[in-house]
Amino acid sequence: MAESESGQDKTEEPTDKRKRDSREKGEVARSKELNTVAVTLAGAGGLLAFGGYLAETLMTLMRMNFSLTREVIVDERSMGTFLLASGKMAIWSVQPILILLFVISFVAPIALGGFLFSGSLLQPKFSRMNPLSGIKRMFSMNALTELLKAVAKFVMILMVALLVLASDREALLAIANEPLEQAIIHAVQVVGWSALWMAAGLLLIAGLDVPYQLFQTNKKMKMTKQEVKDEYKDSEGKPEVKQRIRQLQREMSQRRMMAAVPDADVIITNPTHYAVALQYDPEKGGSAPLLLAKGTDFMALKIREIGVEHKVQILESPALARAIYYSTEIEQEIPAGLYLAVAQVLAYVFQIRQYRAGRGKAPEPLKKDLPIPEDLRRDS
Repeated sequence: MAESESGQDKTEEPTDKRKRDSREKGEVARSKELNTVAVTLAGAGGLLAFGGYLAETLMTLMRMNFSLTREVIVDERSMGTFLLASGKMAIWSVQPILILLFVISFVAPIALGGFLFSGSLLQPKFSRMNPLSGIKRMFSMNALTELLKAVAKFVMILMVALLVLASDREALLAIANEPLEQAIIHAVQVVGWSALWMAAGLLLIAGLDVPYQLFQTNKKMKMTKQEVKDEYKDSEGKPEVKQRIRQLQREMSQRRMMAAVPDADVIITNPTHYAVALQYDPEKGGSAPLLLAKGTDFMALKIREIGVEHKVQILESPALARAIYYSTEIEQEIPAGLYLAVAQVLAYVFQIRQYRAGRGKAPEPLKKDLPIPEDLRRDS
């Protein structure tokens, strides 16, 4: 079981954040054996696919350079001309195979782990220059694994090579009796098939190395229980800090709510446990009364005190106060089911204002049994 530097066992699977951080550092699963097999198979396949063209071009090149006339031989300027022409012909003959190898050598490494460019890998690390660390890596489990893979590759290639030589023995001996042109083409085909079979033999090594690299990478990224807790605290925030932030947010919200109470048209109470402050201003385009503040117990008392201080009308209607408190949030309009009940309250408040201003008669007492739908009622 893997251990961290603190001595704790790494028993927890890596989190998504840990995987992202590791990827940013360039720590992803890579298999050198997979890259080797892919490039070798591509080279052998390219040799089989373009071997005939390559052989014919090489024969043309040999004819051109070994059948020179006397005039060409004695001409000093012809050497450069023949050298340039031979170089162009040689490059064009191997170009298809080189392009194929270039593409495979780029695609094969990203087949496992995906494309990744990490600047941290380019930064110099002086810890790698420590002789003690180097000796430790030489005798580590990873070094032993690489040694075993190298031995396995040698044995595998040797066995496949012996089998290929045994099976192609007659073909190889027959090349000596073939015409030159046919012998060259035949030799290219034998070399291509031999390389293909030896590369196929390495598929077993790569098939074992890929899951091993995935396992090692995941094992390296595993975390201790404490690391998981610390990461959660860093990403989500420490509980005490989050609690303090929520407390400050509540206090700010309460201050804004209390500052809006003087603008209310009416405060409806329970009369002691609940208090809600409503405002209705049709000139502002509001279609329904707005809840400016609400609270219970001590908060309800503060709402009433501010209302008394700023001469806001306070009315007692326990059922309506509870219904508004539980159905409406701050700075939201009351639900449609309470329109009629609140309209009667506001009408009563406006009549009181008219009476106190000397422009009307005293209103009748507000009805205690206001029309409140059953789905909005809240028992005390």
